[in-house]
Amino acid sequence: MTTVRERLDARIPSLIPEVLEEYGELTRRMLRRYLPGKAIRPYLDDLIADYPMRGGKMMRSSLCIATARAFGADPEDALLTAVAIELLHNALLIHDDIEDGSDERRGRPTLHHLHGVPLAVNAGDTLTLLSFQPLRDNVKRLGPRLAMQILEEAEHMAWESAEGQALELGWCRDNRMDVEDADYLTMILKKTCWLATIYPSRAGALIGSRGRAELDPFFRFGFFFGAAFQIQDDVLNLVGDARYGKELNGDLREGKRTLMLMHAWRHAGAADRERLRQVLALPRAERSDAHVDWMLALMEASGSVAYAVAMARGLAGAALREFEGIFGELPPSRDRDFIGGLVTWVLERAS
Repeated sequence: MTTVRERLDARIPSLIPEVLEEYGELTRRMLRRYLPGKAIRPYLDDLIADYPMRGGKMMRSSLCIATARAFGADPEDALLTAVAIELLHNALLIHDDIEDGSDERRGRPTLHHLHGVPLAVNAGDTLTLLSFQPLRDNVKRLGPRLAMQILEEAEHMAWESAEGQALELGWCRDNRMDVEDADYLTMILKKTCWLATIYPSRAGALIGSRGRAELDPFFRFGFFFGAAFQIQDDVLNLVGDARYGKELNGDLREGKRTLMLMHAWRHAGAADRERLRQVLALPRAERSDAHVDWMLALMEASGSVAYAVAMARGLAGAALREFEGIFGELPPSRDRDFIGGLVTWVLERAS
């Protein structure tokens, strides 16, 4: 007897981009209704529309819609929640880019490079506020009880995201060198997984089941899936090509405690450890190309990228086991196949 995973493998190459494009366009069309149609408010309207209109993979919103549909909902039922996810995601990207000192986002200069830090911070704050409007509008579509459940899930997700970001920034500020794999996984559970995979799938299941779904399995699925996604993103930051859309080696320039960097630290000799500590203590602007090249060589010598890739694959396998438990008994559908296929797709993507 074949598993859901085995049945969908042959469809993944065409199914994933097809559904991402379809649900991404549905979300973008609705999202435009929440953005200002004309630049009426100076120094604000153009800025808040910038990141949402640059595109992106639309994985988060598509996962929400597909989960709702796999549980029997109309796609329109999940659309407002999908829009809220994208608005908050873009708000946090603006803030992340400022906090990280990033130069590029989706192939273009970051918002704070284009307009300055104060205006970019204000635009990010405004997008955060705007993300609550579609959740409020859910009352008309889904009723007050279900809309409140989704709002409570969103509040939980936002707190987790803030805590994860604080951990990552604090480790850099304090030049922490004692970050173990378990610490890294806790950080990305909070910073990445809740917004990228846990909340979209839990919200979609609530919508599709009209609030009756058991949500704990979606936490496990979303953690394994989201962690594999983030580790692969960290790898692409080092080895990605022009399609990556963000600053290559930006994580090293920012001194982020990735799985790979801390693996290299643990396997380095005393002299290299001390040099790495000193390099990471430098301000970003003083971390040179030579420093980056040396850190890359240190990770290469330690097999750190291969270590991270292997962990991402193990996490993806765990996610697929959780997927079987959640979706295996649901009626066959394109959306169910898409969700399972996403888990493999995140390991194969080049951008």
